[in-house]
Amino acid sequence: MCQSLTQFIKTESRRLGFSLTGVTTPDPPPHLSTFENWLALGRHADMDYLATERSLQRRADARCILPGCRSILALGIRYPNPALVTPAAEHNSTGRIAAYAWGLDYHVVLPEKMEALVHSIQTHIGYAFPYLCYTDSGPILERDLAQQAGLGWIGKNTCLIHPRLGSYILLAEILLGIELEVDTPFEADRCGTCTRCIQACPTGCILPGRTLDASRCISYVSIEMKTSIPLEFRPVMGNWVFGCDICQMVCPWNRFTSPDEDAFFSPNRVAAAPVLMEELALDAQAFNQKYKNTALMRARRNRYLRNVIVALANSGYSEEKFRSLKLMMNDPNPLIKEHASWAMAQWT
Repeated sequence: MCQSLTQFIKTESRRLGFSLTGVTTPDPPPHLSTFENWLALGRHADMDYLATERSLQRRADARCILPGCRSILALGIRYPNPALVTPAAEHNSTGRIAAYAWGLDYHVVLPEKMEALVHSIQTHIGYAFPYLCYTDSGPILERDLAQQAGLGWIGKNTCLIHPRLGSYILLAEILLGIELEVDTPFEADRCGTCTRCIQACPTGCILPGRTLDASRCISYVSIEMKTSIPLEFRPVMGNWVFGCDICQMVCPWNRFTSPDEDAFFSPNRVAAAPVLMEELALDAQAFNQKYKNTALMRARRNRYLRNVIVALANSGYSEEKFRSLKLMMNDPNPLIKEHASWAMAQWT
């Protein structure tokens, strides 16, 4: 029963669009001590919620989240590999957006798919059971669970890497109150001696031990950081306005993946290379309307335009750009005004 049910679930998850499916136990994850040491070193920047006692207890034992949890379903779904998808033409007046954010927000899409999967399981076995669904939203170590469920290994850039699908994969988990057949963990480290991701990172955020310094990561700086961008990072951010894909773009394991993405991650939903001058014109209402149900709402208008201004400063001087930045000095948000002032100073 356990084996046949597990196979049914894997078949059903593929039907729902998940590229990878594996099963592991709710036992303490093997890299918990690495996570705790990472926190102790303050590598989590100002994401203090990660270091609370409640958070640590739940990451150590999924049964603290879902009493009676007997299995964890680890899921992976692909999103566009920038090297295989042709975005809008890029030039020195466009920004760059991380590929996972080109489509609808996965926080909206994946929970619906997981709920549909749970409904199929309950219908198949004929009774309800306790469960919880997460995708980058709960106190669990997602990559650890995915590795334990056989979905891939954790690369030097801290991303989960599958030997055939690469690392452009979003992870999701379902904690289940039923027992399933457990998959074999992915034990092999196939990064070998390669250090391309470490060498390519413009801020040097990738650390030994498959960890990174969040405070130096462009993804963190451009999305989560609510204050001014440190001066040392502004020039090396280039034209990234939301997230960063550099450490994945140079990874050899992403070189041969096939362009097999779900429609809701299509680059048609969000411009992969937004025109910076046009973005400057977005007021709060226009930003919310343009980026509704996308991941860019995470940064909100003020942080996003802060990033756009930095990208514009890095794109080279023109009289038109200078005039536009001067107009941004009238914006009521002090974060935008401060970055506009800095940007103009780079050209004077």
